Amino acid sequence: MKTNPLVSTLVLGGVGDPGAAAAVAPEAPIRAIADNSFLVEEAYNQEPGVVQHIVTAHRAVDRRAGADDRVWALAYTQEWPLVTQTHQIGFTLPYQFVESGGQTVGGWGDLLLNYRWQAWYDEAQLTALAPRLSLVWPTGDAHRGLGHDTVGFEVNLPFSTALDARWAVHVNAGLRHLPRAGPAPRADLTDVHLGASLIYAFGPHLHGLLEGVAQWEETRGPAGDRERAFAAVVSPGLRRAFHLPGEAQLVLGLAAPIGLTGAAPDWGVFFYLSVEHGFRRCQASGLTAP
Repeated sequence: MKTNPLVSTLVLGGVGDPGAAAAVAPEAPIRAIADNSFLVEEAYNQEPGVVQHIVTAHRAVDRRAGADDRVWALAYTQEWPLVTQTHQIGFTLPYQFVESGGQTVGGWGDLLLNYRWQAWYDEAQLTALAPRLSLVWPTGDAHRGLGHDTVGFEVNLPFSTALDARWAVHVNAGLRHLPRAGPAPRADLTDVHLGASLIYAFGPHLHGLLEGVAQWEETRGPAGDRERAFAAVVSPGLRRAFHLPGEAQLVLGLAAPIGLTGAAPDWGVFFYLSVEHGFRRCQASGLTAP
């Protein structure tokens, strides 16, 4: 799931022509947990009959300009195949705790309703392209800084490929547009994001990640004018997979995001939990049931 040109040039240069790459063996360590990135969205849709639940928690600390702001950003994501792997639907529901100036604000953010199209998938080489379109629904309280009080949209273009049996890369590019975002004074806001990650498989169930994300973000100024900020983060991390009964899989992850620009939090801790499991298919109707 999810959301970011830090190493994109290097990554794309290393990928070259995916069609000319050697096939990745079925038992290659990089295959075991190919679709569990943290900050950068991978391009593999859910397989038929498999649903994924993802919980993330990001503790960010920002001490710029003498402040000591702390944020807990939580999110729950659920992803379903829509009959086949070609189409995927899902949602992301965020929740935030913000500690700033001696006050704490907490509450739900704006809901994302997601659709992804598996435009390209080469299983032999683990190469994929999956454009995503999301509807931003205003479930957060804009007056408390937890939402934008408008219906918007987000698009993202994730590309993924394995380089060999142990190395893989993911690249993202996208934007979010919020027309007449509130509260007053309202303004049209557009954010642009880029991201890339490099994955190394120490073994089939333990992978290392190095992710980089960058965002050009627009916010409302005091008179309703738009202000722009550039935030960039690099984040090393680890993920570990565990097999559960019934061919289900649990993946736990831990990362340490580090801010590279003044508009990014100084540092943070990122926790990741994913559970994938099968569900019954109602063959007669073509519908699914839990």
